[in-house]
Amino acid sequence: MKALIQRVSSASVNINGTLSGEIGKGYVVFLGVKTDDDFMEAEYLAQRCADLRVFEDELGKMNKSLHDVNGEMLVISQFTLHADTRKGNRPSFIRAALPELAETLYDHFVACVRERIGYDRVKTGQFRAMMDVQLVNSGPVTIMLKSKSEYVRD
Repeated sequence: MKALIQRVSSASVNINGTLSGEIGKGYVVFLGVKTDDDFMEAEYLAQRCADLRVFEDELGKMNKSLHDVNGEMLVISQFTLHADTRKGNRPSFIRAALPELAETLYDHFVACVRERIGYDRVKTGQFRAMMDVQLVNSGPVTIMLKSKSEYVRD
């Protein structure tokens, strides 16, 4: 499981021209689920995302988390994070989980993050929908977090 996190000053997601989720200061998390991920991987990654400290403290150092700045999170499903581009110009998505598993683990990830930072502070897109995501990357700061099994493979 991978989470591409962008620190933002604001972000929103629209589906078919309708606003689905909107946040102010916080993180946009693009979440990719792979074929052998499980609930423990989702829980681990949710904890890591919620507790990540990349907001500046009084000394200008990245030392504060979402908790410290009362930040929000917008979680977007993103199977393309598991694209394999080693051969040719067309990506393969064979490592991406099938939609049934991916949606179950995406929902579990969202529930875990809501438990850690607060239900109302976590917004989502819609799984398997075509979405327009708008964000203002603050910094810019972009961080890739991976579940434990992803680090074993690297």
